[in-house]
Amino acid sequence: MQKIRFFLVVLYLISHNLQAQSTTNPHLEAMDAYFTKMVEDWDVPSASIGIVKDGQLVFTGNYGVLEVGENKKPNENTLYAIASNSKAFTTAIIGMLVQEGKLDWNDKVKKYLPYFELYDPWVSDNTTIRDILSHRVGLGTYSGDNIWYKSNLPAKELIKHFKYVPQAYDFRSGYGYSNLMFITAGELIETVTGKSWGTNVKERILEPLGMDRTISSINDLDSKGNYATPHARKNDQNYAIPWANWDNVAATGGLISSVSDISKWMIFNLNHGIIGKDTLLTKRTRNMVWTPHNNHYVDHTVSNDFNQHFNAYGLGWGLSDYQGRLKVGHTGGYDGMITAITMVPDENLGVVVLTNGPKSPIMAATYYALDKFLGVTTKKDWSADYLKLKNEALKKDTRIADRKKSRVLNTEPIIKPEDFVGKYESKVYGEITIVEKNKELKLEFSHSPLLSATLTHWNYDVWQIHWDHPQAWFSFGTIKIETDNNINVTGFDFDVPNDDFFFEELKPQKIDK
Repeated sequence: MQKIRFFLVVLYLISHNLQAQSTTNPHLEAMDAYFTKMVEDWDVPSASIGIVKDGQLVFTGNYGVLEVGENKKPNENTLYAIASNSKAFTTAIIGMLVQEGKLDWNDKVKKYLPYFELYDPWVSDNTTIRDILSHRVGLGTYSGDNIWYKSNLPAKELIKHFKYVPQAYDFRSGYGYSNLMFITAGELIETVTGKSWGTNVKERILEPLGMDRTISSINDLDSKGNYATPHARKNDQNYAIPWANWDNVAATGGLISSVSDISKWMIFNLNHGIIGKDTLLTKRTRNMVWTPHNNHYVDHTVSNDFNQHFNAYGLGWGLSDYQGRLKVGHTGGYDGMITAITMVPDENLGVVVLTNGPKSPIMAATYYALDKFLGVTTKKDWSADYLKLKNEALKKDTRIADRKKSRVLNTEPIIKPEDFVGKYESKVYGEITIVEKNKELKLEFSHSPLLSATLTHWNYDVWQIHWDHPQAWFSFGTIKIETDNNINVTGFDFDVPNDDFFFEELKPQKIDK
């Protein structure tokens, strides 16, 4: 099937413009072979890859299966969650509202959302739209994500908890990637327009660009059909997990799209916001979102693989240089799906990589494609090198193994279950309950039912968490019951080793005695 697709692409290029083929890339078949091996080596269930050049989708490669154990194959129209690649759609909509005079980039957020609060009153009053779109408000990377993850609360109610997320650095003096602030941006859009973020995206971007398979809710998956299944990983094996509902936080990561549709989005952006005869984004808007607003450290004393001299975040886009050319892009992580969108405007070139597994070669595929199209000569094997680094990192991560090794067997809890069963309040999250059901201890999150778990004794006053539903980002975890000096239960602490959701921030305190 891949060879047939390759020859169709070549025939298309020949029939339309022989010169276009020679100036685009003469190595499409080699790329297809490379990506085929890459997907096998990484053991990712499937990958769909697209490359646009000079306003055309010149390469599509689709590999693997939509779900392990099944035979259905992906194609250029297969839907994947693009997660945080949705952020650029959010900033594009805000740019349109600025063009219409309904917003200003430097407007204070509280002007539109008076209930918006952060860790400090002055910061709350002075945070601007540009601040929340460039990750510079003072929150740590991923901090507070437990508030929204698998929650059924509307965005407005989630935002009311953001004031309890701890400060990580001084306002506007650092970088902390914050999904919370893009949730805020989505609510700001709805407040100003009177329409949901999803409706705005559909009317303002998807319909004009002809992105007719892109959706903002998992509720529309079945009506569209042809979608990949998310996968988690356990004991070096992929297994299918359900789609997670991100509808209420879609502005930070809710779009579901395909290689064919994302190619239209990349072409639109490479054409600086113009589609046909319509200018959807003005020059000022294009320059605003592609201007560095938050700079990252680059070590100029040593060489790097990209010949990189700057690295920054714009508004919904990551910015850096790649082999002397501007590179604009973003990545996205959804439960069981990892994706990347990357563009090199000077070369009118874009690459999209969509995958449905947590161990994903998105950047290996991206850099290989960029090098081929840019004519970069290198001995570096991006897939092999990045896979080695990934496997080494996984091997070095002994957090769970260390905890299991430190377990003390045959201990008894001092605090009996009947003393710690009850309701707890986490300022960051809300109500969390420990309750006994059918002779089992259950951990329940008031607005996140898919985080429910069963508790079993681990050692001393520590209890192991057994999640009742599949979890893509974390597995092993415990809680430790805390008491005062009179052995009265005061709360409990979480220990769930992972890199994405910080349960230790929750700190639930007992509210019924």
